[in-house]
Amino acid sequence: MNDKDFNGQGVVEQLRTFPRCLLAHVPTPLEVMERLSAHFAGVSLFVKRDDCTGLGFGGNKVRQLEYYLGHAVKERADTILITGAVQSNFVRVAAAAARRMGMECHIQLEERVQQVDTLYRSSGNVLLNRILGATLHSYPVGEDEAGADAKLGQIAEQLRQDGSVPYIIPLGPEHDPLGALAYIDAAHELLVQLDQQSLPLDHLVVTSGSGATHAGLLFGLRALGSRIGITGVCSRRNALSQRQRIAGHLEKLSAMLNKDPGIEPDDIRLTDVSLAPGYGRLNDGVIEALRLTARCEGLFLDPVYTAKTMAGLFHLVRQQEISGKILFWHTGGQPALFGYGEGLLD
Repeated sequence: MNDKDFNGQGVVEQLRTFPRCLLAHVPTPLEVMERLSAHFAGVSLFVKRDDCTGLGFGGNKVRQLEYYLGHAVKERADTILITGAVQSNFVRVAAAAARRMGMECHIQLEERVQQVDTLYRSSGNVLLNRILGATLHSYPVGEDEAGADAKLGQIAEQLRQDGSVPYIIPLGPEHDPLGALAYIDAAHELLVQLDQQSLPLDHLVVTSGSGATHAGLLFGLRALGSRIGITGVCSRRNALSQRQRIAGHLEKLSAMLNKDPGIEPDDIRLTDVSLAPGYGRLNDGVIEALRLTARCEGLFLDPVYTAKTMAGLFHLVRQQEISGKILFWHTGGQPALFGYGEGLLD
């Protein structure tokens, strides 16, 4: 990677003080989407291919897990614990990362999506979790982050009594967002690529779910002196609730790095236009985005996160809320497609 001195690059060097396991294939490609751009008037669309990070079918969580697994190795853990939705991408990649590091993995699957079919419970990420040999647990509530974390704590305590050394990757926003550190680094990676390609980017659109990727990119770009606009597309909660989550992550990152990146309130931009009828649920705009992106670019999105994000991008472009050169940050998640086959075929 080019070592161009962006304003504030010291924040990237500061990341090196955190323990880390190198897992991701980086830098990921930055590509133009010519045929999808031609579908709209007056915009040029690009994609950052974080679906190509390699490990366990890739995705944005590979970068994040480098910091969680780094901490786990430092703590001499031998077992990773994580919680997420039944078709969670994070838990699938966590299981793959644990296996790469010679660890066991316990996955807690939360019931976030109602009225699902057999494919949802057996294919996609669930199938991959089983192939990886992860131990699966169930949590009956879908919107109880504190309760899900507490249940992980109980599982961890039992593992300790059995002689294991567990490490919990927490869900709730009260914990330090270690995974967001990876996207400060990714922001630097992006700026280097933009410089190398002489590409002046106007706007970036990214999924905003747990908020770690969104917050890390925003923190990183501002700390590195970039004023590129970022819009997070909500995939789990409404924009008002998500704004509080992103603000909380940014505050914690400032404390972790002892740095004020100069983020203004208006920098936290969110839209929940493609969220309904809720997390993990399809709508017409999501299906349109998924199919159009595949048929124009041969690029697959997932129904839970990236297709909702692309649907949000389409809406923002059509409403002329963003224009010019726009980057879609592809966070992966394609295995979940196979858990939604019946709904997509219908």
